[in-house]
Amino acid sequence: MAVFSSLSDRLQDTFDKLSGKGRLTEDDINAAMREIRLALLEADVNFKVVRSFVGRCREQCLEAEVLTSLNPTQNVVRIVLNELVRLLGSTDAELQLPETRRPNVIMLVGLQGSGKTTAAAKLAYLLKGQGRKPLLAACDVHRPAAADQLETLGAEVGAYVYRGGGKDAVAIAREAVETVAKQRGCDLVIVDTAGRLQIDEVMMREAVDIRDAVRPDQILMVVDAMTGQDIVSVVTEFNERMDFDGVIMSKLDGDARGGGALSVREVTGKPIMFVSQGEKPDSLEVFHPDRMARRILGMGDVVGIIEQAEKLSDEQSIADAERMLMEGFTMDDMLAQFGQLRKMGGLRKLAGMIPGVDRAIAQSGRDVSDEQLIPIEAMIHSMTKEERAKPRIINGQRRKRIAAGSGRTVQEVNTLIKQWEQMDKMMGSLRGMAMGGSRSMSRGMADMMRNMGVDPAEAAKVARMSGGGMPSGAANGNRQQRRARPKKKGKQKRRR
Repeated sequence: MAVFSSLSDRLQDTFDKLSGKGRLTEDDINAAMREIRLALLEADVNFKVVRSFVGRCREQCLEAEVLTSLNPTQNVVRIVLNELVRLLGSTDAELQLPETRRPNVIMLVGLQGSGKTTAAAKLAYLLKGQGRKPLLAACDVHRPAAADQLETLGAEVGAYVYRGGGKDAVAIAREAVETVAKQRGCDLVIVDTAGRLQIDEVMMREAVDIRDAVRPDQILMVVDAMTGQDIVSVVTEFNERMDFDGVIMSKLDGDARGGGALSVREVTGKPIMFVSQGEKPDSLEVFHPDRMARRILGMGDVVGIIEQAEKLSDEQSIADAERMLMEGFTMDDMLAQFGQLRKMGGLRKLAGMIPGVDRAIAQSGRDVSDEQLIPIEAMIHSMTKEERAKPRIINGQRRKRIAAGSGRTVQEVNTLIKQWEQMDKMMGSLRGMAMGGSRSMSRGMADMMRNMGVDPAEAAKVARMSGGGMPSGAANGNRQQRRARPKKKGKQKRRR
């Protein structure tokens, strides 16, 4: 989540300064609120939004139960987290598409360059995965090649694109909904409208006419997450004229400050429904305010990782996981894992979802991208079938051959072998966790994190906090079962 990286670092630094204090005073709270205010303003959040946000946080932080609690810093973080969730939208927003109407109609509006056309195709792909049959209506008749772009994207996602035969956007939208969708058996029409570099009366009049002609079930405004405070006036104008239902936040993987994204919900009262991080068709996701808030505060999104993994899970992958646990980790397994990582969004996206990892990478000055996997894949492909299955047989001579075959150096091959050894150790730790119960699970988790390069003390702390990955109820149940077991009868000593 590159767009919020600077804001995330500033907020985490603020909390780090508080964490070293056993008790917090009013001066400490005021200093922290000043830092948060500056962080939000530097992120280009609307100043009115910043003022109300910081005011609410300060008021709650100065309550007696916060200042006198055993963990005041944790309470401050909790308050900021809750207010950040409120700022982004307290609950998940869903599309309202009544079943009594077919086809349903979704209309996209926004400025030129905000990513409307791409968002239309991504939304079609997302809803197609939910069992819908979407049709894309190319109603941007002003931008050159806009319909061609939509046709290309539609072909990628497997959705029919209707572009009409003239330059009347209203007529194209009406024909798509009333005639073409029914002829092709489509139950959903997504209308891609024209945008301008700035709001003008012609654009707004055309959008209103399309709305009146097709009566959309949902009007979504596409907003560029890299837009700063200017977005406030734009969304306000669109809201007054179109009364849109929700927002699609595009380009969330950009490198801008992202303050506009934090301002939209507070200014308009309209929820953010979807966010897009990347160019691929599957990069549009349902927006979860609580998860986004946790990621901004450096708490990660473990639930999101699990959901991404569940989308890719099948019987074959489960069988592969069981085999890796019991038989060990091979180079072929490493290749397969790289493929799964790409399907889950790539290394950069996953790094932002794991607590602390994104910040650690930023502090190290290194970048994380899928391009780093390419030379590794080349070296693995240069190995024989036996070498991939049994990497331990790769001696010095074999390493020279692999390096020459892949165009890499022997040192890089040595690094790859070490990485494989670390992953194989992790599999061994997981195997011990699976077979050795709660204590073994805790030790295995600590070992696994140390193999990943995590500080040993921090690894032990996380393992203790997680309880070794076993719910407390399950652990108690195991203890009760052990107590209930009858004691084995051994040879009794004869009393003298």
